[in-house]
Amino acid sequence: MRRPLELILCLSTVTVLGACADDPSGGEGTTDTGGAGATSGGAGGAGAGSPAHEGGGPAAGNPDGSCDVPAEARAADTSSPTTVIGDGTPESCTSEAVVGAVAAGGIITFDCGPDPITITLEETAKIFNDTGPEIVIDGGGLVTLSGGGQRRILYMNTCDEAQVWTTPNCDNQDHPRLTIQNLTFIEGDSTDDDDEGGGAIFAQGGRLKVVNSRFFNNACDATGPDVGGAGIRAFMQYNGLPLHVVNSTFGGAEGYGNACANGGGISSIGVSWTVVNSLFSHNRAIGNGGNPAQAGTPGGGSGGAIYNDGNTMTLTLCGTRIEGNEVNAHGSAIFFVTNDHTGNIVIDRSVITGNLGGSWYPTYPQISNHDDTPIAVTDSTIE
Repeated sequence: MRRPLELILCLSTVTVLGACADDPSGGEGTTDTGGAGATSGGAGGAGAGSPAHEGGGPAAGNPDGSCDVPAEARAADTSSPTTVIGDGTPESCTSEAVVGAVAAGGIITFDCGPDPITITLEETAKIFNDTGPEIVIDGGGLVTLSGGGQRRILYMNTCDEAQVWTTPNCDNQDHPRLTIQNLTFIEGDSTDDDDEGGGAIFAQGGRLKVVNSRFFNNACDATGPDVGGAGIRAFMQYNGLPLHVVNSTFGGAEGYGNACANGGGISSIGVSWTVVNSLFSHNRAIGNGGNPAQAGTPGGGSGGAIYNDGNTMTLTLCGTRIEGNEVNAHGSAIFFVTNDHTGNIVIDRSVITGNLGGSWYPTYPQISNHDDTPIAVTDSTIE
């Protein structure tokens, strides 16, 4: 069962600018790759004390980000792993080993040798809901997981019977609590896989946290009024608690950006986000026609970096830079629509600049939202 609560998809009928999402036309993503690198992370903050990625591609996080990381958003302690993928050699770090370790759950680390490694998955790694409650996947800054341009990389869904139902309320349960840290995700692609999005990561239910990670050249369907999230697509976080993204990069340089109909970087319906010391650049919302789709169009094209839709939710940015993203419809940086007009945006010590395209900017340039959406901005640049 993919998602039993259809109300998530469109919580109310609104005009074109206030619908479940807005967007126009599109193109295709590039396929440059990027490596990663360093040692495994411990309990501390994300940034200081976290491994630096080695190998190709932009660094993880906004180098100018200076916000404190909330305790609940910090990297998990992986000093006592449940499973170590690899025996110290690159050859031992296979797709089969990754898929099996993710299915088994627990705390997962890698030992693939001293050099950066890219592991191309031959099938999507899927979380089983009865293997937690805490699940951590830590690449130590050395590991890149690739979808090979053919498949989504990581999947979690508490309402998918194939992944085991563990509570009678799969739409609101506190587990699995999944932490992704010190990893790079490249060339994940959920195009034609389903109508959900999430080229690199799809997460429905439980909790998701992403720390010190990178997302390059991921993709999902190029058109559609509500599909989104080339990097991450999320639904139904437990009790409406925020999904944390810390010291992470989506795109980061020309040739590394992610692309989808909406939400080139991240996308969600009914989910709050807290994004700290992170970087979004060169991502694209490539759909055409908005949401609901204009006559004669397939829909999409909103939220170059971030696409948030739903009802009561909060987008919090601190120490985050959003620059050089592109759209065809609305929200060259951020598309944020709460259908019941109850959500809000908080922007602190962040920079939003040089994002391209789109329309419907009632309050700030590059941000599409209802004109009654509260937006609190402190020590930030939006231009």
